[in-house]
Amino acid sequence: MKSTPLSLIAGAVALAAVTGFAALTAPGEGEAPEAKAAARLPVERSSLLCPAPSSSDLADTTYTSFTPEGESDGEAGTAELNPSVPLPADDEDPAAGKDEEKGEEKDEKEGKDEKPGADKPVVMLKDAGKPVTADTSESDAPALIGTATGRLAPGWTAQQTTTTAAGEARGLLGVSCTAPDTDFWFPGAGTAATRQDYVHLTNPDDTAAVADIELFGPEGALESDAGEGITVPPRSSVALLIPTLTSEAVDDVTVHVTTRTGRVGAVVRVAENDAGSDWLTASTDPTETLVLPGIPADATSVHLVAFAPGEDDADVKVQLMGKNTTFAPVGNDTLHIKSRMTASVDLKDVTRGEPGSIRLSPVDGDGTPVVAALRVVRGKGAKQEIAYIPATGPVGDRASVADNRAKGSVLSLTAPGGTAKVEVTASAGSAGGEKTVKTYTVKGGTTLEVTPEVPSGLKGGYALTVRTQSGGPVHASRTLTVTEGGIQMFTVQTLPDDGGTVEVPAVEQDLSVLDD
Repeated sequence: MKSTPLSLIAGAVALAAVTGFAALTAPGEGEAPEAKAAARLPVERSSLLCPAPSSSDLADTTYTSFTPEGESDGEAGTAELNPSVPLPADDEDPAAGKDEEKGEEKDEKEGKDEKPGADKPVVMLKDAGKPVTADTSESDAPALIGTATGRLAPGWTAQQTTTTAAGEARGLLGVSCTAPDTDFWFPGAGTAATRQDYVHLTNPDDTAAVADIELFGPEGALESDAGEGITVPPRSSVALLIPTLTSEAVDDVTVHVTTRTGRVGAVVRVAENDAGSDWLTASTDPTETLVLPGIPADATSVHLVAFAPGEDDADVKVQLMGKNTTFAPVGNDTLHIKSRMTASVDLKDVTRGEPGSIRLSPVDGDGTPVVAALRVVRGKGAKQEIAYIPATGPVGDRASVADNRAKGSVLSLTAPGGTAKVEVTASAGSAGGEKTVKTYTVKGGTTLEVTPEVPSGLKGGYALTVRTQSGGPVHASRTLTVTEGGIQMFTVQTLPDDGGTVEVPAVEQDLSVLDD
């Protein structure tokens, strides 16, 4: 007799339920039909992780959650950012709870709000197209673990922006909350005496993750036994001071985070004496050609840090895609990157009063994959401020960035290949206003810097969504500037494709099997 294994049928039926394209051919129904082309469908679940914002009593943090309007017809869903650890209520002792001897719960006092706990989100988004915000000034604010489902999952983004007016961590620290992964590269950190850089690891899952941290300086790997086998407990976050992981003091270090088990969100918080502080997010995966978009026109210093993780050295062309054309910085047109050694070059005020972006590409036809980031300085002396721009992928179909303000938001659009056209949507404001939509043409080989047209009647903050309409790839970043004490504090967030859709193959499989 012929039989069809139930597990195989169940797997195909499950795929059909997710994609809507699977089909079964039962035994005796003839030959299996030809497979249909793969389709792109909206994702049904997204995860984001935000690091603990600051330990300073002078820090104020804003969280912004946003999902762009889309065509998904799935369930309504929700998008929540929850504390990585429960926090006690304002009026509770941390040890409050059941009496150990009597087993009775203490009476709860009424009339006071509670801090967010494991069952009370810090930020909850219920509708697409309009951001939701929340603020905190707590010095012990935890890392956040977020999940979006249904129609709120495709393109979900969250921004964490912290303003610290004084102290060693002074600056505007911005980070787009990251998806969990198993492999991260951070060129641009440091272990010198002037640095207080931390790598933050957040575990979103219910089982412990084990991570390794490797450090690479200009002469190769730094000795770092303390970076091996780091346990990140379930649904928790740990922060490690990078200079304590090695005895070697180096200005330019590439940090490599991998996991042995589980997955984490990883991001580096950089703090430099007398220069400011910001978040350094991971470079895009190692590749032969990189784009680092959005150097502000008034940058007083640009420092490029690059790393070749493979066994071969890399020789790359360094080009600035400026306002009108692409050119090589004088004296720094190429960079030699030795295998597994961090290379750097000071490009100084390379933009010379115009916005620009850096492109790294192989000197010869066959290149070596590399990762890279830029350290950008605005201002001088006591009024200087730093931000980081990692290499990033193109906008693709769509990308968004949250927490834009009525003043201080600038969008950079770079077309490293052919001329491209993009649509930029400024969402409704978090407290009111109507969205605006505008189309921009970016000439090939140039960087276009635009001040977004803010939503009509804007109240609160808003989000920006960039969609590629035609032409070549576009890379983008957003610069947010806030002036505090005469210092132009700023932060830069890149806008890679949001991954809101996934390619799912159609399934039409003949499940008949041979006779037993």
